[in-house]
Amino acid sequence: MKIIIVQDYLRNGGTERQSVLLANAFAAAGHESNLLTFRPDGVLERNVNRNVRRVVLQQNDGQLDWFAPGLVGAVGKMKPDVILCMGRMANCYAGHLQRRFANTIVIVTMRTGKRLPWLFRRSLQRVRHVIANSHDAAAVLRNSYAVPSAKLSVIYNSLVFPAEQELARNDALRVAHAAAPSTTVLLCVAMFRPEKNQRELIEIAASFPPDLDWQLWLAGDGPARADCEALVETKGLRKRVIFPGFLPNPSTLYSAADIAVHASASESLSNFLIEAQSHGLPAVAYAAQGLAETFVPDRTGWEIPLGDRLAFCAQVIRLAREAPATRAVRKKEAQTFARQTFDTKEQVRRYLELFAQLRQHSHSNQQG
Repeated sequence: MKIIIVQDYLRNGGTERQSVLLANAFAAAGHESNLLTFRPDGVLERNVNRNVRRVVLQQNDGQLDWFAPGLVGAVGKMKPDVILCMGRMANCYAGHLQRRFANTIVIVTMRTGKRLPWLFRRSLQRVRHVIANSHDAAAVLRNSYAVPSAKLSVIYNSLVFPAEQELARNDALRVAHAAAPSTTVLLCVAMFRPEKNQRELIEIAASFPPDLDWQLWLAGDGPARADCEALVETKGLRKRVIFPGFLPNPSTLYSAADIAVHASASESLSNFLIEAQSHGLPAVAYAAQGLAETFVPDRTGWEIPLGDRLAFCAQVIRLAREAPATRAVRKKEAQTFARQTFDTKEQVRRYLELFAQLRQHSHSNQQG
């Protein structure tokens, strides 16, 4: 098959990481894999394998995520069998692509908890198929956007950074950040955007009791980071809250932390939480779309009502103070759940199987 994955820009986001992972995996499976972006470069550019064909529409980066000059012409030259649109901007173009290439399988992906723009909503009705990355997201598509079940599939995100083997706790990194063996290290890995709500994690941590030895590591970068750093200064938590920055592979952070925490108000399926589970970290997170699907509820992860700081704080304290033997059992269950549920080979197999089924159905309709 000739497959095109369409993405606006290879920024450091969960959807973008999934785009690169799928492009590489499709090529490794023997398909002609093309990764088309509107803007050039991006921090994830280095992760694209050589056997993936890169197509960039903007010759110079105008930092315009929506600008896709020559999109129809570029797609027409490649004559793809399948076009997989990833991210809000790409999905806004999906309906137009389906109209221009009626015999091509164009697929929209639902990977956000935000309200969908009008062009995205129109694409949902025009394309051949829609893939949601969680059952919650699929329910929203059916109930809020009238996408019929026959046109809808659920395929989970793949583990981008799975824990391939049992790793000892990364004590060297803990020492580097002045975390003692008894310190409970809370970790959040996410882009610093307002909807990711790292400010809330700082506010919650500021209310921990004095006898709790803790640190909060907020990894990543983005426009909301400066505001979070200013809040840390205001709260007098400079020694407690650490900003490791963007890491191409955050596995070292997972292996050094104790609990994954997430306060995002907008999700579809959190890459951070499934990776944290893969590394054995229990999770405490505010309720959001698809979030309960990232862990075993009330056993490897806890979904807290949005804004309930007292409940969030209480659950973190319970996990921080539980017995080592209980913690070890919980870690094993989290790892098993994540590695089985979000296995990369299985998700890629499901994509390729769906593509083949849609193509076969399309050929049958054309012949009929």
